[in-house]
Amino acid sequence: MTRKGFKMFLYPGMAQEYEKRHNELWPEMKDMIRAHGGHNYSIYLDPKTNVLYGYLEVEDEELWARSADTAVNRKWWDYMADIMETNEDNSPVCVDLKPVFHLQ
Repeated sequence: MTRKGFKMFLYPGMAQEYEKRHNELWPEMKDMIRAHGGHNYSIYLDPKTNVLYGYLEVEDEELWARSADTAVNRKWWDYMADIMETNEDNSPVCVDLKPVFHLQ
């Protein structure tokens, strides 16, 4: 299992909407995440900076990378593009974080 940490960037005033949309996460999106080896997925918000911090464990990096090309994932990116910083393809601007400590 690979642990991944990353950050994304929410537009000001969109925290409640972001949380609402994730509380109503589509069942097919949950299924896709699991089918591509994603587990123990959490996202945290720093409300002072609107920076989102994500944590995810994946079974296989290559399998996880293929999740980006699924129809449901592309639909999710389009759905979220109005409330967060995105790239030209509507994927979220995402910065990987360097792991510096882990206690098991």
